Amino acid sequence: MTTIGLIGGMSWESTAVYYRLLNEGVRARRGGLHSADILLHSLDFSPIAEMQARGDWDAAGDVLADSARRLERAGAGCVVLCTNTMHKLADRITGATRVPFLHLADVTARAIKASPSRKPLLLATRFTMEQAFYRDRLAAHGVEARVPGEAERTDVHRIIYEELCRGEIRPASKARYRGIIADAVARNGADGVILGCTEIGLLISQDDTALPVFDTTALHVEAALDFALESESQAA
Repeated sequence: MTTIGLIGGMSWESTAVYYRLLNEGVRARRGGLHSADILLHSLDFSPIAEMQARGDWDAAGDVLADSARRLERAGAGCVVLCTNTMHKLADRITGATRVPFLHLADVTARAIKASPSRKPLLLATRFTMEQAFYRDRLAAHGVEARVPGEAERTDVHRIIYEELCRGEIRPASKARYRGIIADAVARNGADGVILGCTEIGLLISQDDTALPVFDTTALHVEAALDFALESESQAA
């Protein structure tokens, strides 16, 4: 099994989900007492969030590049960045390391292309919804992501940072997200939903809409498991 290097802590609420799903996935695939071979570097999110807010992406890139190098030196055979927003800086990670980097948007696009959806609604942080880095990556795969209106984007972002990143799950926020999804169907023909922030899966699931839901955390985990266990399947 290849050692999976996780850059986490942004927030740790969703990183804990990554850790659980990776271990559950290995147990499901290999049985018995098997668990995942993981190296985790969990960053302090507060300074990262401050860098995001003031637009200091260069400093944030330095942090991620250093984290990736530390994981590679420690023996990670691949790097998984446990946050959608910080994939804005994916090139800083790939430029600092030699091991494979499993890009979350690529993983998500492949799942969308395997479904009937081509114009999914992107729910994410304001950075991910409004900046081009994520939508352009999806578009390169033929996926035309839609984003909510201004007021809706404000609420989606606020709920992520003020509630979900702090472990708060509120029924009123679930209802707001469900309303935003319904509005996107009526307003711009959205035909799917991307949970494009790793914390959103704590609030919304396939049970909340008839549209196909693409949980980026779960998809990323499956891709990491496929990579980590590939050598074993080839040997078999």
